[in-house]
Amino acid sequence: MFDATADSATAHDDARPALVAALAITAVAVATLAGAWFFQLVLDIRPCPLCLEQRYVYYLAIPLGALTALAAGKDAPRAVLLGGLAILGLAALGNAVLGAYHAGVEWGFWQGPTDCSGPIGNLGSAGSLLQRLDTVKVIRCDEVQWRFLGLSLAGYNVLISLAMAAIAAWGIMRTARRQTSW
Repeated sequence: MFDATADSATAHDDARPALVAALAITAVAVATLAGAWFFQLVLDIRPCPLCLEQRYVYYLAIPLGALTALAAGKDAPRAVLLGGLAILGLAALGNAVLGAYHAGVEWGFWQGPTDCSGPIGNLGSAGSLLQRLDTVKVIRCDEVQWRFLGLSLAGYNVLISLAMAAIAAWGIMRTARRQTSW
């Protein structure tokens, strides 16, 4: 016999891992961006170009994680939930790679982009050089501004991004395993 109430409850329980994962990823992204803005605005630790690029994933994760959580709460199709979590997971993995690249630049393992770790280029005319040097603070990608327990902010970004990817993978595995009742 077909019981609509039981099927509805089962579908709702099956979406719970996607909901939990999406909410966790959203919360981690919010906390990470809040921390980045705190370092920048309160502690005056200015981000370099690579630091700013690493924030893009968090700006994506907040609305996409919230939408995925909303979809899970509204019993959206499993494919929608898996798709949202997959995008979040892949974006987090990509960000971990970018953070590892940045950390490698900081440790001197390889050279970074020339716009933030190469030689200083066009300085303009000699008359305005001193004025420009007084007003411009160049933030270099290969100089660590802050470390805690041996890791720079780029290193912590790697760990946070890997954690977000692991949460997304957990949500995908648990959501994909859901059983259909016949």
